[in-house]
Amino acid sequence: MTTQNELSEFNRRTAGQLIMIRFPGTVLDAATADFLKENGIRAVCLFRGNMTDSEQLAKLTADLRAAMGPESLIAIDQEGGAVVRSTWVPAPPAAMGLGAADDTDLAYRTGAAVARAVKALGFNWNFAPVLDLNNNPHNPVIAERSFGAEPKRAAELAMSWMAGSHAEGVACCVKHFPGHGDTNVDSHRDLPTVNKPVEELNRLELAPFRIASGAAPAMMTAHIVYPTLDPENPATMSRRILNDLLREEWEYKGIIITDGMDMHAIAGRYGVGNAAVRALTAGADMVMALGTTETQNETLDAIAAAIASGELSQAQIDSRLARLSSLAKAYPCKPRSYKEDAADREIMAEGWRRSLTALGELQRPAAGAKVRLIARADVVSDGVSEAGVPAGVVADTLRKLYDVELVTFADADTFDWSALPQDGRFTMLASTSRLRYSEHARNTWRPDLHLALWNPYQALDINAPALMTYGFAQPALGAITAWLSGELQATGNAPVPGFQK
Repeated sequence: MTTQNELSEFNRRTAGQLIMIRFPGTVLDAATADFLKENGIRAVCLFRGNMTDSEQLAKLTADLRAAMGPESLIAIDQEGGAVVRSTWVPAPPAAMGLGAADDTDLAYRTGAAVARAVKALGFNWNFAPVLDLNNNPHNPVIAERSFGAEPKRAAELAMSWMAGSHAEGVACCVKHFPGHGDTNVDSHRDLPTVNKPVEELNRLELAPFRIASGAAPAMMTAHIVYPTLDPENPATMSRRILNDLLREEWEYKGIIITDGMDMHAIAGRYGVGNAAVRALTAGADMVMALGTTETQNETLDAIAAAIASGELSQAQIDSRLARLSSLAKAYPCKPRSYKEDAADREIMAEGWRRSLTALGELQRPAAGAKVRLIARADVVSDGVSEAGVPAGVVADTLRKLYDVELVTFADADTFDWSALPQDGRFTMLASTSRLRYSEHARNTWRPDLHLALWNPYQALDINAPALMTYGFAQPALGAITAWLSGELQATGNAPVPGFQK
């Protein structure tokens, strides 16, 4: 006869199979290993703080597999551009860079190269590619992470990238369903709303996800309210969106996983435990319970209670566990050897070169010219991306060609461009953050050449010719150097409105 304690423990271990966690540190300590085993957890997401190098990371993922079992799901955000966690492997161009290159074969080869690298490190699930359309130039969190603004072409490029990943044995998770592109609020910080007629959502936001729904093994939800679809609940907790639209109308067979439930849009409004249960009853298969051990325990307790009360039925649980098991079996967490590093770096470099995009009438300074480089003093992360490239690194790159004087600013809103010496130096502005420029910079900054090394929309803020790279990895700086030396033409075309040549 099953005791109450045994039943409670069983429910909690069942709950553990329905969540993904994160944890601090670069080793699997005994307490975390015990937490995973005791609660039946088989899914983790690792971030930059969990990584130092390939040897350390391979050991960590091996220890996780040993603790979580043969159906482990070990996930990473290795999108490309600024959103990469393993920063020492071949650096993939951002989605919008691939959109600017506009080549599905290149997208396929890039997705495959990304997968080869992360598979070798012990991952079997990549939270990419992004299917959000970049139809709002003031979006604070998507920008270059999107393949473009046209639904069909963005989906084609993303699907090619995904096919490359799947060919190398790493499952993709497209995001952020039903679409995070047309927001001017970051859901890490608050709850955005996209208030559009259903017909417009079908034509734009929903279209790439509908196209990908037959091939994507997983979709990540957006913490966004779409009033015309469900006026009361963000998509993550909306039965109308997750079950009625995605699962029933579109007949989607893959995994539905929430975005991080620690994000303020959810945790700050609904509480993590309550929100987790609401997401699962709405149709999600797995809750991304990031946060802390305390909030993870709160999540496990809430889901276990929902199982015990019947709020989550056995049939609902069984279907979710079956889908998760199917994903783990289709993409087993078995590391591969990685001998393609040099070849994959060339694939990535090709992508960065072919994405390089010119805006306006650009002039190259002559070799050896005196150049003044203006750049931010600090490098910052927006909480989603890795920190930008340091000003000194950009200056050293340019010093291969020029006599460079570096001038840094702490605050773009107060930097006085008119105070720069009028000594004939060619001035370059290097934009190394995602933040759009304010009115002060837009009205007064006048470089001879703007190197937009992250958010391409910054090129529209400054009245100057611009080179856009869609990211700041070393191959982006290599493409800039090749252009400045005359070895490379900027052939990319920005796949969003406002940049047409």
